[in-house]
Amino acid sequence: MTVRSREPLKADTHPGAAQPSGMMKLLGNGIVTGAADDDPSAIGTYASAGAKFGLGFLWIAPLLLQMMYVVVYLSAKIGQVYGKGLFACIRDRFPGWVLAPMVILAVTGNIIEAAADLGGIGAALNLLVPLPIPVLVVATAAIIFGIQYLGSYSLIRRLFRWLALTLFAYVAAALMARPDPIEVLRPTFLPRIQWNAEFLSLVVACIGTSLSAYVYTWQSNQEVEEQIAVGRRRLWQRKGATRQEMKQTSRDVLIGMIFSNVILYFIILATGITLHPAGRTEIETAADAAAALAPLAGDGATYLFAAGVIGVGFLAVPVMTTGAAYDVVQGLGREGSLHDEPYANHLFYGIIAVVTVVAVGMNFLGFNPMRALIWSGIVQGFSVPPLLLLMMLLTNSRAVVGARTNGRWTNLLGWLTTGVTFLCTMTLVISWFL
Repeated sequence: MTVRSREPLKADTHPGAAQPSGMMKLLGNGIVTGAADDDPSAIGTYASAGAKFGLGFLWIAPLLLQMMYVVVYLSAKIGQVYGKGLFACIRDRFPGWVLAPMVILAVTGNIIEAAADLGGIGAALNLLVPLPIPVLVVATAAIIFGIQYLGSYSLIRRLFRWLALTLFAYVAAALMARPDPIEVLRPTFLPRIQWNAEFLSLVVACIGTSLSAYVYTWQSNQEVEEQIAVGRRRLWQRKGATRQEMKQTSRDVLIGMIFSNVILYFIILATGITLHPAGRTEIETAADAAAALAPLAGDGATYLFAAGVIGVGFLAVPVMTTGAAYDVVQGLGREGSLHDEPYANHLFYGIIAVVTVVAVGMNFLGFNPMRALIWSGIVQGFSVPPLLLLMMLLTNSRAVVGARTNGRWTNLLGWLTTGVTFLCTMTLVISWFL
């Protein structure tokens, strides 16, 4: 494939292609992916890690930042340069026996995580609204699907970016506990690793939920959606990227991942400095995690914690359900876009509806929401290594990205991340038998 320099199309400035402005433009596309990465599943996992192991788990944040950046950047590169989403690219370049299990793993992970996230939203809302959690789960799912079905892409994009800002509630919640800077900085840069199944399970869960497959799916397809938004509806118009466009993509992704990483750090800090010293090491529900902060950091911390779960949940769940639809239609060799009108693409919107219904239904099976959040992270952790391997192969193929193959440092960090994820999952499996 030839990567060429391209001038903006006339359609780039047409009235219907509303573009972000001000602070939203500065934040870029990566902010939505970064916020979605800190979904209620991730919040539950990080909160559980902080409660269980205290500040000794803070070192996971700087380690994850580098990994998060490289994998999301690779995904963005595929969408921007190849002009198609990740699974469409995998379908084009690999045989069906490689594609099928990847689609199944990704969609299964999306459904489990969406179900767990809906449960987490319901539990958090229950702290603020005196209604049964099942009612809140159904109402939440209905509102989210309504936005996806009836809203334009530009509306969804603006809404997602504003919802991302609710995650700053966790910074405030942590600061309300008045942490000692020295006590916090030491474990941030001096890891305390415990070689037991419980500790390693949470490490894998944190890696899995931070590098979840739905993040790659969303980022690659968001790049395609953004190009469609400026008039590049045909594949030949989306093929290739200038050096300046790739620099902008790298910047957007870095900003989004730093944002995501700062939030996960403060979630671990908030629970590690309050719940762990108080002996509240077992978090059973999202409501427990928020409510337990009240006597330790004040009612304000409880409401901030709950608000963060609710706000980012309304962002993350549609990312997952739409991501599942992207995966399936691309796996089948079909097309699907949030720019499509529902009546013009029944398959794409039908899959979103089915995934949403299944995710809601799982909340009526009696599982513990917080445990489901952690296990969904572990499931994602096992699906990450093979998908990362495929992404590394794709972004080093000139047939896919032309002259925009990975540089030395991107390859080094990408292969290290792939190796670390394989090692973590293998270590976890071995620990189960010791």
